[in-house]
Amino acid sequence: MKPVLIYCYDAYCGWCYGFSPVIKRIAEEYKDKLDEDVLSGGMILPEKPTGIAQIAPFIQKAYPTVEETAGIKFGQDFLWHIFNFEESDWFPNSEKPAIAMCVFKEFYPDRSIEFAADLQYALNYEGRDLTDDEAYRHLLDKYSIRPEIFYERLDSEEYKEKAYYEFQLVKQLKVSGFPCVFIQSGELKFHMVARGFTDYETLKDRIDNVLTA
Repeated sequence: MKPVLIYCYDAYCGWCYGFSPVIKRIAEEYKDKLDEDVLSGGMILPEKPTGIAQIAPFIQKAYPTVEETAGIKFGQDFLWHIFNFEESDWFPNSEKPAIAMCVFKEFYPDRSIEFAADLQYALNYEGRDLTDDEAYRHLLDKYSIRPEIFYERLDSEEYKEKAYYEFQLVKQLKVSGFPCVFIQSGELKFHMVARGFTDYETLKDRIDNVLTA
C-alpha cells in the first residue's frame, strides 16, 4: 500500500489554523509519495449548546502567540466574537464541520487537507459560524459540489455516524491535542511525525526519516 499522510485536526483548533500553511505545503510536496486523509477530532462536543464565552478568554490570550509562531492572521470578523463574546450568537460545536469533512472526502479524498484549511480560514479569518449550514456554501462553488447533494448528506444520520467514527479513530490513535500528524506505512503501522504546531523543515525531516527507514 502507498503510505498515508494522516492529519488529525479539529475545525475549531486555532493551532491547526496556524499549521494550515505547513500541512498544505507538505501535502502538495509529497502528493506522489503519500496518499492523504484528514480525521476530525471532535474537540468541542458539548452535551448542551454552550456559547463562545466559555472559550473566548482563552483564545484572547492564545491567538497572538499563534500569529507570531505560525505567521498567520486571525480576521477581525472572527476576533469580534472573541472580544464581544457576551453579544456573540456563536455556540461552537465540532460536529457539523466534521460531518462536512466526511461528505467532502467522498468527492475529493485527495484534497481533504486543502478543504480542512478552507474551513479554518472560513472560521478564523472570515468569521463564518461553522454550525450554520450557510457557512459552507461558498466552498461548494470552489469545489463544484452540487449544493442539494452536499446539504442532503450534511443533514443525514449516515454522515453523522461517519464523523463520530472518525472521533473514535482519533482516540484510538491516542491523540491528546491538535494538530497531530501520522504516516501510516502499513495496516497497523503508524508513525507520529507531528504533535502540536510543527514547522515545515522539522516535519519534512521526520517524514523523510519514516519514508527512508
